[in-house]
Amino acid sequence: MFESLTDKLTNALRNLRGVGKLSEENMADALKEVRAALLAADVHFKVAREFIERVQQAVVGQEVLKSVTPGQMVIKIIHDELVKLLGEGTTELSAKRPLKILMVGLHGSGKTTSTAKLGKLLKKKGARPFVVACDVYRPAAIDQLEILAKQEELGFYCDRTSKDVPAIGAKALDAATAANADIILFDTAGRLQIDTDLIEEVKKLSAKVQPDEIILVADGALGQEAVNVARAFHDALSLTGLILTKMDGDARGGAALSIKSVTGVPIKFVGTGEKTGDFEVFHPDRLASRILGMGDVVSLVEKAQETIDQKEAERMAEKLRKADFNLEDFLAQMQQVKKMGSMQSILGMMPGMSGVELPGDADKQMKRTEAIILSMTVQERRKPAILNGNRRIRIAQGAGVKVVEVNQLMKQFEQMQKLMKMMKGGNQKKLMRQMEAMRGKGGGMGMPGF
Repeated sequence: MFESLTDKLTNALRNLRGVGKLSEENMADALKEVRAALLAADVHFKVAREFIERVQQAVVGQEVLKSVTPGQMVIKIIHDELVKLLGEGTTELSAKRPLKILMVGLHGSGKTTSTAKLGKLLKKKGARPFVVACDVYRPAAIDQLEILAKQEELGFYCDRTSKDVPAIGAKALDAATAANADIILFDTAGRLQIDTDLIEEVKKLSAKVQPDEIILVADGALGQEAVNVARAFHDALSLTGLILTKMDGDARGGAALSIKSVTGVPIKFVGTGEKTGDFEVFHPDRLASRILGMGDVVSLVEKAQETIDQKEAERMAEKLRKADFNLEDFLAQMQQVKKMGSMQSILGMMPGMSGVELPGDADKQMKRTEAIILSMTVQERRKPAILNGNRRIRIAQGAGVKVVEVNQLMKQFEQMQKLMKMMKGGNQKKLMRQMEAMRGKGGGMGMPGF
């Protein structure tokens, strides 16, 4: 969601390259553009103004280090100020066990889904989560939480006959204790807007269960309205943290950049998609790096460690070293990459690649490639050389694509095999010429470079 802001900040700082010393004169235009970029991203005007003032104070008059250009120094200063803006320091949950977490928010913010997502994330870290359905006004919300809890193997409690939310909370605590749970998450009811009844109900539930954390689930796409919602809930309930949802959308990102500064409440997690695995711990320094186009290698490595099988990776590395790589291996690699998220999101974590836009159908192309390979027999995947005309027609029909797409895949796979043989043989010059030729033809196997 920060692509536009990243582009504008990059353009604003481009003119500073080559300047020997930073001064008020050569910084004025650049900071003016930075401020305009923040406001365009829907950052609160007071937050944007204070941000620029802090950057200006840190920048003006500083001598540029011999090994650092002014542009790089300004980027570092802006990076550090962005980290402060987003909320420096720890964003971890309390270490207390059992840990009671009250999930609050407006209707439609993704509260129920976020409850299950947080439960899944904590379970992966070794906890024993237990989710409680406290939205007694929407039977569908209870059903949704029950389905998600069953899917992720989380403890679950509900009472479909009672409307007494505090009593439901008390009984849920007993059920969680009996189930030996060490983290209890209460999914509360929401409204289309903040009202007295909503706040009073949550207050009564809070008084009954005595939560250790009160986390607001806010829709990141709401922009400044999300900041207002957070402020109202914080005034009433003394929030301990925030979860920003829909951070994978096309919103401008103003909520993420304003909410900590305005409310004083730290963002602890972010929702990055609809699946239960699309949920991350919030790291201010990593998001600041992404916004400035510096990538996020740490998150990329962590995501890879979570999704890629180590033994499979070692086996594949050995096959690549020996130039013994078939379509079955390629399919396995594609399926591993898919677990990490969309191709565009992976690219955005790579330094210097945040501004690079993949074709809009990059993920669809990967699915088509996967469908083509899955339409082959095991023998055909292991020995692509046997794919004659009749076999390719059958594969195309099975995958729902044209024969020309099967032919294109096979041609590019053959080129990839040639590259691996060149790497094995050490023919670097020929290898570079071949890679340039493939790049010029635009790829097409559904993964970058192929």
